[in-house]
Amino acid sequence: MYYDGLEDFITRGKAAYAKGPIAMVFAEDDAELSTTLRHHRHSGFASIIVFMSSQFSLPADLDNKVHRVEYDMSVDNALQSAVNAVISAAPNIWMYYCYNAEYLFFPFCETRTVGEMLSYHTEERREAMLTYVVDLYADDLDRYPNAVSLDHAHLDRSGYYALARPDAANHNHPKERQLDFFGGLRWRYEEHVPAERRKIDRISLFKSKPGLHLRNDHTFDDEEYNTYACPWHNNLTAAIVSFRTAKALKHNPGSTYEISSFHWHNSMPFEWHSRQLLDLGLIEPGQWF
Repeated sequence: MYYDGLEDFITRGKAAYAKGPIAMVFAEDDAELSTTLRHHRHSGFASIIVFMSSQFSLPADLDNKVHRVEYDMSVDNALQSAVNAVISAAPNIWMYYCYNAEYLFFPFCETRTVGEMLSYHTEERREAMLTYVVDLYADDLDRYPNAVSLDHAHLDRSGYYALARPDAANHNHPKERQLDFFGGLRWRYEEHVPAERRKIDRISLFKSKPGLHLRNDHTFDDEEYNTYACPWHNNLTAAIVSFRTAKALKHNPGSTYEISSFHWHNSMPFEWHSRQLLDLGLIEPGQWF
């Protein structure tokens, strides 16, 4: 199904967001766009909505399996504007968002659907889930100059850390059950990344409700949505493995010539399996077994 812009989608696309969980994919370019869509279809989302420019194309086998919205990702706050519009149109369903060349992994995702995971998460009285954006990068930038290769993807096995999140409204005391997470390429190449974009935490899975808004820093205006766990025990977390930072560092003229390889002594091949992320401590099963 094709929609001529966000307003047209909200008006005519009610079937796409009538039932959750839904996935919204935002195409900044066409790198691995089709594999991104196929991955999330396989994850078990009820519908896939892709916001993309008319300059990009989709394979014929995906045309009738995703909802395509004509959209300009180059305008300010493009992602937040679209997500908030869908939240307003479709309250009380589970939603997810990501960019192209990003792939959701959650505990046991090889044998369980995202719907099954979110049903359990709902039973634990949670309405949002913390996701870590784990950077992927090609091991050979001469062979893959845009840093994207599914077959030769690597990630950092260590170098991740968290800091208390200060509360400006409470004399900068730490916010309860909220942390700012760092690591990956944004940490290793922080001189090329603005300070406000160095965090790797994102609330990508959430239940919409009236009055909820996604903010520019990938948090919500309901502070409970931004917590990593409930007060009584640890909860599920998920990861989005992402080529986005690697692509940006190689595309940006200020950094591309400074980086000949992303590989370092803590690089390891990505196995495209949730067990690896569990073993590295990058996703958390909580009480779900």
